[in-house]
Amino acid sequence: MIKIKEALVVEGNYDKIKLSRLFDTTIVVTDGFMIFKNKSMMNMLKKLADKNGIIIFTDSDRAGFQIRNYIKNILKGKNVKHAYIPDIKGKERRKDKPSKEGFLGVEGVSDDIIIEAVKNASTVCEAEENKRLITKADLCSDGLCGLADSHIKRTAFLKSLGLPVRMSSNMMLDCLNSIYGYDEYKNLVSKIK
Repeated sequence: MIKIKEALVVEGNYDKIKLSRLFDTTIVVTDGFMIFKNKSMMNMLKKLADKNGIIIFTDSDRAGFQIRNYIKNILKGKNVKHAYIPDIKGKERRKDKPSKEGFLGVEGVSDDIIIEAVKNASTVCEAEENKRLITKADLCSDGLCGLADSHIKRTAFLKSLGLPVRMSSNMMLDCLNSIYGYDEYKNLVSKIK
């Protein structure tokens, strides 16, 4: 697994599944064109771009470029990089027919092509051995998951940070580790108790 500094931004969950086998980093899913209406998701991307940068890695079709350009324009002046896949004709294995334009998306190209594209855009990191990461146990002990009223506290916490309130606890954990780190997290969570 390759550790990179920047967060990866992809269109769909299948892209995330594929990339999570290859890269150790935060991977954010735009849910396609839903990103256009999701202000809290854009706020989270701004924070990720400010902290360690982001790499936009959308498909090479028209929709992928619309999403890429929208994010790029909203995050103008921030640490935004781009990874591209080549136009390769074909269809993804899970689909019955090719996409409208007939090209493979991120989920359909080989691991080698993906690794090369991301490495060209990223900063490959050495492991940070002494860095204390936020864990699921921390979220539980702080009441953000595992309790009957955790969703209320988690929603308030995420709203206070300007992050999407509908994110899963795993995505929240990835984002908190990417944006804040353990000490800053503990300081922020203490304010909502």
